Amino acid sequence: MDMDTPGEKRLAAAVVRDDKGRVLLVRRSETERFLPRVWGVPCGKLEPGEDPRDGALRELKEETGLLGEIVRKVGESSFVSDYRGQETKNWQDNFLVRPLTDLVTLPLPDQAHAWLYPSELTGVDIDTYNLDVVRQALTDF
Repeated sequence: MDMDTPGEKRLAAAVVRDDKGRVLLVRRSETERFLPRVWGVPCGKLEPGEDPRDGALRELKEETGLLGEIVRKVGESSFVSDYRGQETKNWQDNFLVRPLTDLVTLPLPDQAHAWLYPSELTGVDIDTYNLDVVRQALTDF
């Protein structure tokens, strides 16, 4: 599949689970075009030719400052986003990641992060899509 097909984007997400079984969620900045102030897992667009595993770990580092290692791929998901009337089909590889460091540093001051137990996830403003990604990653536990 051509990675640069117009109207298609490839992403990778890191569902970070610590040794206490908590999951890391990050609240998006209100300046984001897409889902401002919504809680979700670190995720972003792959660079051309980038391996999704590498992309998930790079996005994790860029968005949280954390280093991690891939435990396993937990699945794929897709969604359609709309920007300036242009529909984009987003294909996302989702990975369960074990954190190797523990200091979270967020790029923007209006962002927040939380380590939540699976039972606490619905206590924040997380969208259904991100919730499904997290549940997909935690299915085996």
